[in-house]
Amino acid sequence: MKILLASAIALALASAAGCASQPAAKPAVAAVAKSAYVPQFDPKLLSAEVKTLASDDFEGRGPATPGETKTVAYVIEQMKGAGLAPGGELKDGKREWTQPVPLLRAEIEGVPKLSFNVGGKAHALTQGTEIAVRAPLDGAKAVAIAKAPVVFCGYGVSAPERHWDDFKGMDLKGKIAIVLINDPDFETGVGDFGGKAMTYYGRWTYKYEEAARRGAAGLLIVHETAPASYGWATVKNSNTNTMFDVVRDDPSATHPRLEGWIQRDLAVSLLKSSGLDFDKLKKEAQTREFKPVVLKHTTFSASYQVDSSVITSQNVVGRIEGTKYPGETVIYSAHWDHLGIGEPDAKGDRIYNGAVDNATGTAALIELGRAFAHAPKPERSVVFLNVTAEEKGLLGSEYYASKPLYPLATTVADINMDALDPMGMAKNWSQSGNASSELLDDAKALAKAAGLEFTADPHPEAGHFFRSDHFGFAKRGVPAFSWESGNDLVDGGLEAGEKARKDYVTNRYHQPADQWEPTWTFAGMSHDLGVLYQLGSQLANSRQWPNWAADSEFRAARDATAGDRK
Repeated sequence: MKILLASAIALALASAAGCASQPAAKPAVAAVAKSAYVPQFDPKLLSAEVKTLASDDFEGRGPATPGETKTVAYVIEQMKGAGLAPGGELKDGKREWTQPVPLLRAEIEGVPKLSFNVGGKAHALTQGTEIAVRAPLDGAKAVAIAKAPVVFCGYGVSAPERHWDDFKGMDLKGKIAIVLINDPDFETGVGDFGGKAMTYYGRWTYKYEEAARRGAAGLLIVHETAPASYGWATVKNSNTNTMFDVVRDDPSATHPRLEGWIQRDLAVSLLKSSGLDFDKLKKEAQTREFKPVVLKHTTFSASYQVDSSVITSQNVVGRIEGTKYPGETVIYSAHWDHLGIGEPDAKGDRIYNGAVDNATGTAALIELGRAFAHAPKPERSVVFLNVTAEEKGLLGSEYYASKPLYPLATTVADINMDALDPMGMAKNWSQSGNASSELLDDAKALAKAAGLEFTADPHPEAGHFFRSDHFGFAKRGVPAFSWESGNDLVDGGLEAGEKARKDYVTNRYHQPADQWEPTWTFAGMSHDLGVLYQLGSQLANSRQWPNWAADSEFRAARDATAGDRK
């Protein structure tokens, strides 16, 4: 990679910082002018790396598969070639290239037997068609549920601070709960859960956790495309293959024995058989007055064996040590994994290549590492964290954040990259979700100087804030965000951008069709990486400690460690 002196971005930043008619810049933004180095990110190099990572040879980059072995080896090779030092686990006083991540691995053996019994008549269910059941993550070697009562529990939310309780004292022990996806506010856009913007209560992970806390035998989430933000194909592909979780002391406190999704039509039919109307109950569930409803003469049964074991996957970690403050760390993160080999699509393709998701982020991480390695050494350390098992629930980043290699109290920020747009340039950019922080303010200023306007997450109802690897850092107080490529394209505007997004979500996301395309220019991605480089560089060469907004739910956790920062 070439390092260009005084590129257009650098000139724009210097002009913005030095213009007397503008308000005084923050110290962090002004620090950008100290560095004359601005990298030029080569679109052809990014394309080549994505093509390699998304090739069939890498078998979809599934954790604990030969695909992981190839991926980890490739990323280490690229990081070495880029000029990074190993930043992983300490062994005999030296840093390794990886951080081992122990994971519980679970896979259903054979075809699971699943059925609802309604009015004395059994209705067999086909895995992946009407229902998508996950392999259990509580360590069970088998699942045997016989005629468990079924309860509709609205959105499955218990939020005392919002005076909301969908359970109303219902004893769920030994029962199967059926709940709706997203928040009670999703359809109306107003209420106690952020309107259209999804809260954590709307995420499927929360709903499983709440069911486990209440001792339910299982939880089934009703799939609807709009509130889920993806179609049934994504649900099927993500939930019927091998499952992983971090190794927990008490996994049953987080996971009920049975976790899964059902199609909306099946839920409508079940409720109708009990004399209930799905749409009417949904409207009731959007109010505080909703009470859980037992489905009359309806039970659920499941029987299957489980191949369950503990395996070790790997986070890959490169690092540049700071010259003045090596104990203070700026992190760039991205996940290397995808879904591996799974059920075939209509064309018979079984390899889930994950080109956009997230070979793009991994290539970006490598090239940002190359940029820093060729620039003057930063004052603070910079870590390039390529995590495992994001597709299984943000597990690699969760493990790092719970067992950090470098203290979180002196981690300046996490800048995450997930599913970047490999096409042409956009006129804007966004973040995943709508959290506010000084880190985001700095990113906005830098992006604007580079010709990119900030647009609030155009789809906050999708809950993207809880679906990327920055979340494990954020909930522990570390300022963090995920960069989202813009949707207002230079060539075609918003109409073209939204059309492309819809096509990706419908036809490629978590499907074998997410493959490298020779038509991808990587022009927009290479431009955006210049902004992300500047953001990390200013943080690594300043005394700034960005914080969350005063009303952020993550502010208290950050403030609690203020004494550890100078």
